[in-house]
Amino acid sequence: MGRRRGRAVDGILPVDKPAGQTSNQILRRVSGWLNARKAGHTGSLDPLATGLLVMCFGEATKISGYLLDADKRYVATARLGVVTDSADADGTALETRPVPVIDTSRLESVLERFRGPIEQVPPMVSALKHQGRRLHEIAREGGTVERPARPVTIHALHGQWLEGGRLHLSVDCTKGTYIRSLVADIGEALGCGAHVETLRRTGLGPFDGSGMWDLEALDRRRTDTERGLDECLLPVDAGLRGYPAVTLPASESSRFCQGQAVALAAHQSAPPGLCRVYGDTEGLLGIGERAGDQGVAPRRLLVQRRPHG
Repeated sequence: MGRRRGRAVDGILPVDKPAGQTSNQILRRVSGWLNARKAGHTGSLDPLATGLLVMCFGEATKISGYLLDADKRYVATARLGVVTDSADADGTALETRPVPVIDTSRLESVLERFRGPIEQVPPMVSALKHQGRRLHEIAREGGTVERPARPVTIHALHGQWLEGGRLHLSVDCTKGTYIRSLVADIGEALGCGAHVETLRRTGLGPFDGSGMWDLEALDRRRTDTERGLDECLLPVDAGLRGYPAVTLPASESSRFCQGQAVALAAHQSAPPGLCRVYGDTEGLLGIGERAGDQGVAPRRLLVQRRPHG
């Protein structure tokens, strides 16, 4: 068997995705710069969208599923009065309607209808599959299929009027929420239709958008020093900051890493649900889950490594 290509690089990199490129294009570029053996991201952004794209490398890819399930935060500009086939500015205009005079009270009453648990129909231009084919492939051929509504939750939704028939929206939502569908539905509720003109992701799980790297800065770092990009990586546990932490003594760390449930020290209590598990000398061991009253069982084990050539 031949040697696996690339370096064993572990860590997380929050990148400020530019408009006009896909999330996978950005991932391939950055992972190529790092010469990383294994890489993934934690949720695609539309080509039109900008903002937080959290990339995971090496052992960090083992926690990408937890970040995929995390809540997301966005800001968007909705263009009222124009309906497009993709529900964003990259699509073709299907219909133009006059925008009625809508006061702040009327806007608030409409937005209130979309707060909390809602049912949302995904857009045709999406990566969801129907009978093995991506919906956006079917849409490009002029087709359409029935899409069942899916439950999502809008934790927070705020709107502010802008000039030119535009509406600024800030959204805090669960995974699987399509901002394009949300904007289109709000437009229909306002009686004029709407599409997404700009979209920016500002948060994902424990990441609030601060400390993002743009591609130009990363490009400079990779040419400045031999390991310039390695220094930009956050540790794997940066993606787990939302979970409580427990620390195991050396005698229990080895058992935990062998897949066994272990007891915590008397001064520690086992938190409900998932937690970060550290060894008192080894660092992050993985993700655990409460087992009994005073124990924790492994759910995802991690191997901490240093980057090497």
